[in-house]
Amino acid sequence: MFETLSDRLTSVFSSLRGKGRLSEEDINATAREIRLALLEADVALPVVRDFIARIKERSRGEEVSKALNPAQQVIKIVNEELVEILGGETRQVRFAKNPPTVIMLAGLQGAGKTTLAGKLAKWLAAQRNTPLLVAADLQRPNAVTQLQVVGERAGAPVFAPEPGNGVGDPVEVARLSIEFAERNNHNVVVIDTAGRLGVDTEMMKQAADIRDAVSPDEIIFVVDAMIGQDAVNTAQAFLDGVGYDAVALTKLDGDARGGAALSIRHITGRPIMFASTGEKLDDFDLFHPDRMASRILDMGDVLTLIEQAQRTFDEAEVQKMASTMASDEDFTLDDFLQQMQMVRKLGPIGNLLGMMPGMGQMRDQIDSIDDKALDRIQAIIQSMTPGERANPKMINGSRRLRIANGSGTQVGDVNGLVTRFFEAQKMMRKMKNGGMPGIPGMPGMPGMGGGRKKAKVQTKKKKGKQRSGNPMKARQQELEREQRRQEQAENAPPQLPPGLGGGGQTSLPPAFGGNQPNMPDLSNFKFPEK
Repeated sequence: MFETLSDRLTSVFSSLRGKGRLSEEDINATAREIRLALLEADVALPVVRDFIARIKERSRGEEVSKALNPAQQVIKIVNEELVEILGGETRQVRFAKNPPTVIMLAGLQGAGKTTLAGKLAKWLAAQRNTPLLVAADLQRPNAVTQLQVVGERAGAPVFAPEPGNGVGDPVEVARLSIEFAERNNHNVVVIDTAGRLGVDTEMMKQAADIRDAVSPDEIIFVVDAMIGQDAVNTAQAFLDGVGYDAVALTKLDGDARGGAALSIRHITGRPIMFASTGEKLDDFDLFHPDRMASRILDMGDVLTLIEQAQRTFDEAEVQKMASTMASDEDFTLDDFLQQMQMVRKLGPIGNLLGMMPGMGQMRDQIDSIDDKALDRIQAIIQSMTPGERANPKMINGSRRLRIANGSGTQVGDVNGLVTRFFEAQKMMRKMKNGGMPGIPGMPGMPGMGGGRKKAKVQTKKKKGKQRSGNPMKARQQELEREQRRQEQAENAPPQLPPGLGGGGQTSLPPAFGGNQPNMPDLSNFKFPEK
């Protein structure tokens, strides 16, 4: 959602790099570009004015004028102000001292309240709570049925005494749900209320009546982040008519400009608590202002990536893989398949790479990655016998034809996979035995037998570039070489790691995506240890 804003800000900051001192003209030009970037991102005008005023004030101060790197200091200031606009600190759920904790969801129809209720229930269950979903939206057709389906997928019970579709009293349903939760030991109650296509008196009165009947501990306003400036107007209307404690943003994975997220907190004074980023029930988490600001400025979000890995990976599987990689046994196709399956649990490869710092400059390359290629690789490996996976050297021509037919691919695809695997196996062997390929003197990885084999002493020196015996001429040659190196470094385009377009294997056979560049090579993937 913030791709356009991120690209514009990155372009602004690139013009500052290399300047030892920032003039008043530089500060004004930078502030003007940031203002345009925010306005294009649909950020509310009052927010833009305050944001730019603070940046210009701090940029003219001593923290920039006395900094060794003024450009980096300006980026730091923008990052801190973005964090402040987005809420400063992460807002946590306030649980009641005496259960059940009542959470009421409010918002317009189509904002995603029902789906978010299921996501919230699953998230709460992962925190060792016992949530109960309440179907208090009795106005929208099939809203009760939808909540029951979502609740079943989330593994949370649904309290739905009324059929809905215009039948039943939502206030009475909400009141009875509290008694039901107390009898059945549910410590959290999530009430899904009705919305409308626009703000109206009837909707506001119903939400206010439910609020008065159950006295919720948290009222969360659910807003579609894709509706732009109208999100701010709706948020203010709900704040005046019903009141709420926090905001949940939905559809953050959309292609809208995202200004609502930067505006709501500043306009309403209510923090953003939750962020929903996809259709799956797992695409949901607390909103972290500092991490979101880092994403906008293309600084990555490594903390979220680590937390996601810790939630996804089973500790026993990680330990088993680590011990396998540290043993003296060769890396097999079974190990490769297990690594690939663990990576797939984290989600699309493009999303994972997008959390890494600096990847915004390679967004087009990341977008070209086809996750279906991993499915085809998995099909090829699973079409092999256990013996073939353990010893791919035994895979001859007839076996490759059988594997291709079994996996629905071509023989050339099987050949490509086996060839790439042998290269990865050779690299793993060198890493275990004390060296990285192509990097002389690189020690082995800790715990992987590094340094056990001594490197052969080179007795024959390579003939390097000739150096003149004239000191003046030799100095001139050295300056020319240094200048060429700097020019090459400045003009070199950003590169992805090997296997993703940055060297080595940069394309796959047709069955893996049709000779597309920058396809993922996961043979050397390392998993975090808990």
